[in-house]
Amino acid sequence: MLTVEDLDVFHGDARALDGVSLTVEEGAIVAVVGANGAGKTSLIRTIAGMYRPARGRIQLRGADIAGLPSHRVCNLGIGQVAEGRQVFPTLTVAENLEMGALLPRARAHRVTNLDRVYALFPRLSERASQAAGTLSGGEQQMLAIGRCLMGQPDLVMFDEPSLGLAPAVVKTVLQTIHELNREGLTCVLVEQNVAVSLKLASRAYVLENGRITLSGTGAELLADDRVRKAYLGM
Repeated sequence: MLTVEDLDVFHGDARALDGVSLTVEEGAIVAVVGANGAGKTSLIRTIAGMYRPARGRIQLRGADIAGLPSHRVCNLGIGQVAEGRQVFPTLTVAENLEMGALLPRARAHRVTNLDRVYALFPRLSERASQAAGTLSGGEQQMLAIGRCLMGQPDLVMFDEPSLGLAPAVVKTVLQTIHELNREGLTCVLVEQNVAVSLKLASRAYVLENGRITLSGTGAELLADDRVRKAYLGM
């Protein structure tokens, strides 16, 4: 579904990504793991059209989308659940979800998608008229995921979905991602919880200082001594 080839990205004179290549098969969960500052968010934002690459290709189902503006990337079917949730705090839960349905590809399916989101996250239905900024962190993460799903994406990139959440909420969020994937959603997962993300992933990549240094199945990387020592404390 998605292919990234030899991607270079700079922030000013600083190189954020250096020749990054990866593939995401349709229906897969692909994990990208690495330390803070490794370039994970830069990769997500470049695929999403928020950053323009200096070099390289990003192909969605064979069509080059590198450098397209983010609204066009979204309308082609790539959604993003950003780090830090990024909800509209003064808008209600319902209004936040409506914002997600503004994409041309999603407008005709607004009612069906809203029913789906409320079925997935009943708490959002209960708080539909509540300002998003007054929700708990876990509820805001549910809202961020729900808003993304309102855009009818084929592929969703989750950037640190468990960051700052209580362990019980983290379990719920990651179970939700697993459930969405079983329903057919293709997922790219950037997650600080390396062990859990590698267990979920069919394919995984280790990103260090802007470069892919290891790749394999989630199980292979979970068993790799270098990964275990660097990220799992083993």
